[in-house]
Amino acid sequence: MATSRTRGEGSEEPKVLWNETQHRFETEDKKAYLEYVLRDGGKVMDILHTFVPSSKRGLGLASHLCVAAFNHAKSHSLSVIPSCSYVSDTFLPRNPSWNSLVYSEEPKSSM
Repeated sequence: MATSRTRGEGSEEPKVLWNETQHRFETEDKKAYLEYVLRDGGKVMDILHTFVPSSKRGLGLASHLCVAAFNHAKSHSLSVIPSCSYVSDTFLPRNPSWNSLVYSEEPKSSM
């Protein structure tokens, strides 16, 4: 999850919390969040929606939420379906190292 490097004016990374009961990753004030559902018996995280209020846009919060979700997926051996357009169109192209977690319906072997 996001951690603070320093405590100073604007240099603190936002703290992102996992809200397991509501299937969300959210900021402490709960105003910015990423929603997901689990599929395939809990083995796949389908990221449905990322929301950041207009008053907090431009601070990188959506990216921090995605990093928290992808770190969670990685540590729990989950694949990710990027249904949210922010994740598929912005976050993953800017952070291709996470592509290895993206779910694929292709069979492992065609033999």
